[in-house]
Amino acid sequence: MRSPNDALKENLVNVHERIFKAASRSGRRPDEITLIAVSKTHSARRIQALYETGVRHFGENRVQERESKAPSLAGLEIVWHMIGHVQKNKAARAAALFDSVDSVDSIALATKLDRAREEFAVGEAEMMAGAGSSIRRVPSRPLRVLLEIKLDPEPAKSGLQSEDVPRVVQALSKMPHLELSGLMGVPPYDDNPENVRPHFQRLRNLRDALRAELGPQALPVLSMGMSHDFEIAIEEGSTEIRVGTAVFGQREIE
Repeated sequence: MRSPNDALKENLVNVHERIFKAASRSGRRPDEITLIAVSKTHSARRIQALYETGVRHFGENRVQERESKAPSLAGLEIVWHMIGHVQKNKAARAAALFDSVDSVDSIALATKLDRAREEFAVGEAEMMAGAGSSIRRVPSRPLRVLLEIKLDPEPAKSGLQSEDVPRVVQALSKMPHLELSGLMGVPPYDDNPENVRPHFQRLRNLRDALRAELGPQALPVLSMGMSHDFEIAIEEGSTEIRVGTAVFGQREIE
């Protein structure tokens, strides 16, 4: 009988095979694509089991859930991605808990993240000046952020409209504690993944248009593709895929 950890390993092998085939079809190398394991609703125990297979990038949708898992996973070299909508009143907590906020959708949110990261930098400087080891260490490096672009026309879905992106990019260029690294998008769900290809193409074209203004090294990250459509996303240039069910299986009920 397979153990839960055996299932995780088998799922991961299958996902890597799918990445390899999709990258090969599009003339890319598999190591150009970062796998972010979406761990929302999954326990710290299962996250650690997947970590032990070599996965280092994990994504959470809610600040509170990341907080609840933090004590059990302290000390692991995990790169934490916030991939869900961030409420402005939780921006400071997100800036402290995550290595990357991949869902920035307004100048207001970016401003709050930048200010929170600045406060952390001041706090760390005070600690290093002799405030003592009892003060909690906080991150001082710039916070990596991605702009979430609205690909799904449903009103409830978050994200920036394409025409607003240049203005937001300009605003972020003046925020020294944020590092704008690229774009993220979630297309409408479709049972046929091929039907979402135009949405991925649109996101890539938007990124390429911004690069024409900012320079070819700007915005290296395209975060697009989930469990059911990441092969199409890879074929269209995705550099980061957010995979939950295909790795973890169905959501846990504990």
